[in-house]
Order: sequence, then C-alpha cells, then structure tokens
Amino acid sequence: MRTRLAVSLIAASLLTSGAALAQSTTVEGAHNGAEAGGAVAGPLGAMVGGTVGAAVGAGLEIPNAVINSIDEERAPSVVVHERVVVGEPLPDTVVLRPVPRYTEYRYAVVNDRRVIVDPRTRRVIKIID
Repeated sequence: MRTRLAVSLIAASLLTSGAALAQSTTVEGAHNGAEAGGAVAGPLGAMVGGTVGAAVGAGLEIPNAVINSIDEERAPSVVVHERVVVGEPLPDTVVLRPVPRYTEYRYAVVNDRRVIVDPRTRRVIKIID
C-alpha cells in the first residue's frame, strides 16, 4: 500500500513540475522521472517515474513544423546580458514575434540564437542553436 502511494505521489509531482517548467523533452523527462522515482520508491518507482516523465516530455516537445517556420523567418538579434535559459523568462525588453501558423508560441532571436517562448509567461521553451 505504501508503495502505491509513493508511486502515485511521484507521478503527480512529475506531471505538475514538468508541465510547469516546460523544459523537458521525452528523453530528459524519462531520465529525470526515473531518477526521482528511484530515489523515492526504488526500482518500481524508477520504472513508473521514467514512464510518466517520458509522457510529460513528449507532450512538451515542440513540433518540427514550428522550428522550420522559425528557420524561414529573418528577425534581428537582440543582445541580452542575462543568461538565456530554458524555463526562465526573457526580459521585457525583448520583442516576441509570432510564429507563423502557431499562435501558442512566440519566438525571438537573442544573442544570435533563436528561442521559442510561451507568450503568456515569456518563459523560454526551447533554444535553437
């Protein structure tokens, strides 16, 4: 009974934290989920955590069409002195541009790197090198 409770708690925490930060991919989600699950509930927790983490990561991956449509766009680069990191918001001075055909995303070119951003929070979802 305790194992089921621990596994349920792990799964719930992975879903909420992963979705909130929006920075995992399928592989990273599986790896991080397995580590968290293993730490709390041993091998069974690692297996469940890895599965849940992979599912969360898959839901957060950016479609290739979004990346390709940004590649076609030519936007000027903005210099930002703060570190640009996935999961952290961009400064208000950075202008977010719409992604063609994908209203749920915005992008900017910061320090000569394209970044995909959640327009509601300005948090970086993906950095494209």
